[in-house]
Amino acid sequence: MRHRPTGGLLSETHHPDAVVTVEGLTFSYASRQVLHGISFTLGRGEVVGLLGPNGAGKSTTIKVLTGILPPGGGSVRVAGFSLPGEAVQAKKRIGYVPEAAALFDSLTAQEFLELMGRLQEVPEPTLQSRIDLFLKHFDLAEERRRRLDGYSKGMRQKVLLSAALLHNPNLLMLDEPLSGLDVNTGLMVRDLVAALAAEGKTILYSSHVLDVVERVCDRALIIHEGRLIADRSLESLKASTERGSLEDVFRQLTHAEETVSDVTEIIEGLRS
Repeated sequence: MRHRPTGGLLSETHHPDAVVTVEGLTFSYASRQVLHGISFTLGRGEVVGLLGPNGAGKSTTIKVLTGILPPGGGSVRVAGFSLPGEAVQAKKRIGYVPEAAALFDSLTAQEFLELMGRLQEVPEPTLQSRIDLFLKHFDLAEERRRRLDGYSKGMRQKVLLSAALLHNPNLLMLDEPLSGLDVNTGLMVRDLVAALAAEGKTILYSSHVLDVVERVCDRALIIHEGRLIADRSLESLKASTERGSLEDVFRQLTHAEETVSDVTEIIEGLRS
């Protein structure tokens, strides 16, 4: 029998210092409804995982929160500003690393970061200092004058992470931020996420790599078929579902346990 999640897995707490407040958010592409009235808050200093199967609505949610897409219904407030009406003000407080970004390949890393920083009105001396800082620690200093079309996927990801942090935003939206990164850089980014949260930054971290989410996040939002089915601390989710890991919780709530039979059929098919 399939497990049907109940409202018991949804948080009833409201953050008095909420940085993000989402109430009854809906969104549709043409005639297909993607988000069905989801509600949650993100508090100052929290690292919250945004989880769900492909097509569940994670990227759409992030695009609404970053002002890329207007909400279809409901209300969204980010850093005290209402979307979409005050999206410009909200974007100044947001750092965003998309899952797949199109960079200006004709620019060098130095030029791209200067452009991003100036769009965010970072004072020039501060901007140059921060560019030097990020390029140094991401091992890109010697590549700063090289065009981005010559960068590997991991190098491009480092540039995106740098661009998201240049203006020292209050809120970070990270969609598969470790994609393409080597192990050492991935570990540094994980430590950086924790340090930024300790500085009071709010971080929404979307990823399919659940063991990493379990290490860096305090809490998880799980979306399934456009509905928020869980919003709890990781320990509370594991206790409520009597599962030992976030991966096991995810499998149970999104019916991914059924993949075992799929794997069995594939193996039998290969044997025949």
